[in-house]
Amino acid sequence: MTTTITSPYGTWPTPIDASLITTASVSLDELRLHSSDTYWLERRPGEQGRCVIVKHANGKNHDLIPTPYSARSRVHEYGGGVYCIASNGLYFVNDRDQNIYFCATGQSPVAVTRAADCYYADLLLDEPRQRLICVQQRHPPGDAEAENSLISIDLHSHAVISLHAGHDFYASPTLSPAGHQLSWLCWNHPDMPWDKTTLWLADIDDSHRLHHIKTIQHPESAQASLFQPQWSPDNQLYFVSDLTGWWNLYRYQHDSIQPVSHEQLEFGLPQWVFAQSSYAFASRDTILCAPIDNGVAGLALLDTRSGALQTIPTEWNSFASIQAEGDHYSFIAASPTRFAEVICFQSNQPQTLRRACETRLDAGYYAYGQVMQFTGRHGDAVYAIYYAPTNKDVQAPASEKPPLIVLCHGGPTAMADPSLDMRKQYWTSRGFALLDVNYSGSTGFGRAYRERLNGQWGLRDAEDCCDAALHLVERGLADPERLIIKGGSAGGYTVLCALTFHDTFAAGASYYGIGELETLVSDTHKFESRYLDRLVGPYPECKAIYEQRSPINHVEQLSCPVIFFQGTEDKVVPKEQAEKMFTALKNKGIPVAYVPFEGEQHGFRKAETIQRALDTEYAFYVRVFGIPVEVEVELGIENLD
Repeated sequence: MTTTITSPYGTWPTPIDASLITTASVSLDELRLHSSDTYWLERRPGEQGRCVIVKHANGKNHDLIPTPYSARSRVHEYGGGVYCIASNGLYFVNDRDQNIYFCATGQSPVAVTRAADCYYADLLLDEPRQRLICVQQRHPPGDAEAENSLISIDLHSHAVISLHAGHDFYASPTLSPAGHQLSWLCWNHPDMPWDKTTLWLADIDDSHRLHHIKTIQHPESAQASLFQPQWSPDNQLYFVSDLTGWWNLYRYQHDSIQPVSHEQLEFGLPQWVFAQSSYAFASRDTILCAPIDNGVAGLALLDTRSGALQTIPTEWNSFASIQAEGDHYSFIAASPTRFAEVICFQSNQPQTLRRACETRLDAGYYAYGQVMQFTGRHGDAVYAIYYAPTNKDVQAPASEKPPLIVLCHGGPTAMADPSLDMRKQYWTSRGFALLDVNYSGSTGFGRAYRERLNGQWGLRDAEDCCDAALHLVERGLADPERLIIKGGSAGGYTVLCALTFHDTFAAGASYYGIGELETLVSDTHKFESRYLDRLVGPYPECKAIYEQRSPINHVEQLSCPVIFFQGTEDKVVPKEQAEKMFTALKNKGIPVAYVPFEGEQHGFRKAETIQRALDTEYAFYVRVFGIPVEVEVELGIENLD
């Protein structure tokens, strides 16, 4: 019989340490079906963040690319669409030099491209014509903006031919079943792909060039975000569009656009990365999909004739990389009680091919997410996911309330879901409460919810996070004196705004967050270089607003401890952002720490980085709040007596 001890929140002993998170976990992405075999991508922290293509065949998983190759594209910095499968091997983008390689079964990779100034993504194999079709991002010398285009690469001569150019961004090339037509997406500054995209369609002539090129647009409005063009088995072009305010499915047939689904659900996703798949054809009349209802996804079959949606009962509520071949379904899925896993679903019998986390800890150490809805200060509904402090071996003193960590996702168009996540369990098993907030601007709740943040970035998101924390305080679920806010990238900006312009929180952690908006306009990469036009306003016309909403300009209003984590090679949010904030707070006398990681980019990938960041963040909270526990971590905190 286990004896439960009583110990203050934040001090609880737990088997969930930072090394367990990195040694027992991988990230799963880009699942594919090909000739009844299942392929996917694994990012392995224990191999310095190396991305490995894995194949499941004959009941076993096999690595397909050897060390030191790593399959990762840097187009738009976030990449995606890094590999495609051939009959005798596969093609992939290698992280180190960003060139495309061919890896024949059982052999070493061979370079297909040898460009020093080009990145590639969204690889598509046109096998009958022996060519690759993909997105190319070329980086001219000097400070000129990168040039994106749709290209083909001859697999024999390796000659590169431009298929379509002239737009700022390209994505999602897809061939018709007979191979005679090609469709793709484009968009231009200042739009992001969740603001407005254009769908293109062209015939392929005998010389393998495109002709009869045309755009496909809703006659009612050209202002729509289109996503994942895909051909049905009977040669009809389908796509997702948010014309009605919700990402629904449409079909292009007989020179007209026809709605297929009519739901107030989200069948699409924000296109931060290439080659996302939120639906797949199980037959000419049936689509396997994962529509999102107020931030929670479900698995379903959509009848393309009637539009009827039939739910498939499962415990999963988060899905990625939806694939189907007849009654053979595959996808990456997770639930509040199960970590992400590669699922093969055949004849209604699910089989797990790979788990993102292989640990077999007692479930008594896990906190399970509870979806919450509350009304914010503007009278609108706001959504969040609550995780209670949970540890089967420990209880807190009855008189104590737990410290609360409010999580701010990135994007800001990302979406928090209640999937089981070992990094969250790191905190809850130590006695912290967590609240993952889907603040205004998040996806998964319709276009209107997403557009609440237009012109309001740094305001509505920070207010929603403050209101979320106070909502838990009112319910008696958090200590009002120990409210913490943390986030990365755009979420890091929300953190700094909440700490600077509000007095709700007592401490914060910014992971590669934004402190100065004006610098970001000129320093960031092409994909996001005009992102702030809608979130804040056009620059320099709205220069005064940029100055007003930059925390670096108002450090006199920030009076609580902050810790900054930053990759030194980050091209999305350069390290100078964190360094300026750190210096300003240090000079003001605020307790502050800065933890840089050499060689890391935007988002940490190496095991030692992930471990050190988690343990250092914990040590920071222990010291600034005086939590009575020993933590053996080297951490210098300026201005802390």
